[in-house]
Amino acid sequence: MPVVHEHSAGGVLVKDGRVLLIRTQNLRGEEVWTFPKGLVEPGESPREAALREVFEETGYEAEVLGPLGATEYWFVREGRRVKKRVDWFLMRPLKRVKEPDWEVAGVEWVGLEEAARRLRYRSDRALLERVREALGGDR
Repeated sequence: MPVVHEHSAGGVLVKDGRVLLIRTQNLRGEEVWTFPKGLVEPGESPREAALREVFEETGYEAEVLGPLGATEYWFVREGRRVKKRVDWFLMRPLKRVKEPDWEVAGVEWVGLEEAARRLRYRSDRALLERVREALGGDR
């Protein structure tokens, strides 16, 4: 099976000890809660891509507070194995200026414990732990 490498970037918005999750569909058509992310376009830095994707998928203009590191995982799409790397950034919202793009069924601010219950993917839950550490522990 051919292998494809993809590079994406995303952001975790934090406000008052809560994070912003998006509800979208996975490759199986199932609704899942996750964090906003998307492909890094040619000529774009991961930071720029993360800000763009957060804006497109949540409607929020945001400010990067710092890097959260990267996650890597494998999946199969259209008969190809995909190795994806996602560079993550901790962000704070500046203002909401539009509705989310069509691919997002909903956005919701939730506490960290509720986020841990909703997130399906192991990589998202590990990212949430990095956010918890960045926020100073038990928030």
